[in-house]
Amino acid sequence: MAGKNKNKEKESTIENYYDLKTDKIDELVAALKGEEDEADSSIDYSINFNTGVYDPKNIKKNGKEKQFDPYERDFLAKIPVWLKALFVKWWFAGAVCYFFVWGINLGAPLDAIVLTGAVLGIVVDILVNPLFRYMETDRREYNAYMMFPFPFKQFWTFFTNIIYYVVVLIVMYYCFYFFVNDVIFNGGQMLTVEPLLFGVFCVIIDMIFIGIKNGIVALIKHGRSKKENSSNV
Repeated sequence: MAGKNKNKEKESTIENYYDLKTDKIDELVAALKGEEDEADSSIDYSINFNTGVYDPKNIKKNGKEKQFDPYERDFLAKIPVWLKALFVKWWFAGAVCYFFVWGINLGAPLDAIVLTGAVLGIVVDILVNPLFRYMETDRREYNAYMMFPFPFKQFWTFFTNIIYYVVVLIVMYYCFYFFVNDVIFNGGQMLTVEPLLFGVFCVIIDMIFIGIKNGIVALIKHGRSKKENSSNV
């Protein structure tokens, strides 16, 4: 009998617990429907009131004050992901060219390519990829613009990024500068190494390699999903 009474007491306490929370559910439903309590309606959500600074920019054309909107998207959020990703890659590549190609006169083209590629790989590993991780959402939309898109920093990616971008600069040199200057114009200097074009050429070659990698990964995933579906059948 004592055990049954204890069970009844537990059940009653659980029921009482959930009964106490029903008012919170009603408040949530009312909030979702856009209903406001009398106490909440007296709260001023205007930007000028809450900041304590009057700014005419916070006054709309109809004379009403702008209200705080926690879900409002900022300017950067409205820019397409592909445009932000390509701009960041172009800007950092141009910056590396400015400081290490223009800033350090190495003389031999091979030495300049290897050093610049190594520096660019380090910059991508410690600055560009972490910046992409900072800007991305749970959809991982910047993975398509990284050669090694790992969610957490890996020690070995430091060296693979260096090797990868040395290869990128070698291909870029022979596809653009060497081909245009030495092959088409017989040793002329039609294309000079400068940050703007350097960044554009680097992004083109980089995205070609990344696109090939993304295509291979997509084919592998597609093959695995086919196998799983066939095995389930």
